Amino acid sequence: MKEVINIYKKHRQTVDNYISTLITSLPRPYAKFSDTIFKDHHYIQLMYSVDKDLKQITPVVFRNRQDNSHVGSDKSHYFVKLQLNNKGIYISNPYIHYRTGKASLSIVYFKDAEYHVFDINLIEVLEELKLIEYNSLHDKFKKLVYTVGSFFLALVAIMLIVYGGYVFMMLFIGGGDQDILHGVFKSIIAITLGLAIFDLAKQIFEHEVIFKSFHHEEDQQYKVLGKFLISIVIALAIETLMVVFKIALDDHTQMLSAFYLLIGTTIMFIGVGYFYKTIVSTENREEE
Repeated sequence: MKEVINIYKKHRQTVDNYISTLITSLPRPYAKFSDTIFKDHHYIQLMYSVDKDLKQITPVVFRNRQDNSHVGSDKSHYFVKLQLNNKGIYISNPYIHYRTGKASLSIVYFKDAEYHVFDINLIEVLEELKLIEYNSLHDKFKKLVYTVGSFFLALVAIMLIVYGGYVFMMLFIGGGDQDILHGVFKSIIAITLGLAIFDLAKQIFEHEVIFKSFHHEEDQQYKVLGKFLISIVIALAIETLMVVFKIALDDHTQMLSAFYLLIGTTIMFIGVGYFYKTIVSTENREEE
């Protein structure tokens, strides 16, 4: 939403002029020609009319239906701060539409002693004017792949979390010959990996499916990768700690292997730290 608003602000005069020309050229009465209007202008979400006494006089007309429930209702609270331009048009600031959940603009056109209200999908208008990337078939296919991939990642994550909980519960209801230390660490590792994978799936779904960014932050993919790596390193550190304890308690001859494992985990910690330091340094240079 923030990116869409910034693009709109940058090109506001162009967008507003386009919308003003569009609204004044639509065939009237709007309710009668609604099918044609929606067919020719896919970014119009709904429309209705209000009389000079600010009473709604037409149904709210959507693309596939009409809502008659508000006919005759008082709309004066929507017109308190209304300021029409010299063409008799008012264009609102961008907002999230309460019906569609999309970035939208509301347009009021005063004509023939009536206020005609239109809600327009801002993203689709920006696409129409080629101010943002057009949602091609390729983009839709990528969204489908990301949706399926993130779904299965989330499923794997849930299975790992459930397995970790199962292992932990079995320590209480299972036999007394179980290795409690091994079971606890095994449970922690499974749950930690599950949470890491679920967080990765959530990031992919949010950024590539729910809201496909039109202007990607250059470091966004690194932030997602960094969070995932941290979770993996934590799980590996827990596994290393478990191995060291088992070797210390059972077989001291394998202590050298435990030492090498500790060295490897430490190197990974240093690598992730350097990774984050590089990102922060890059951000600071860009700000300067």
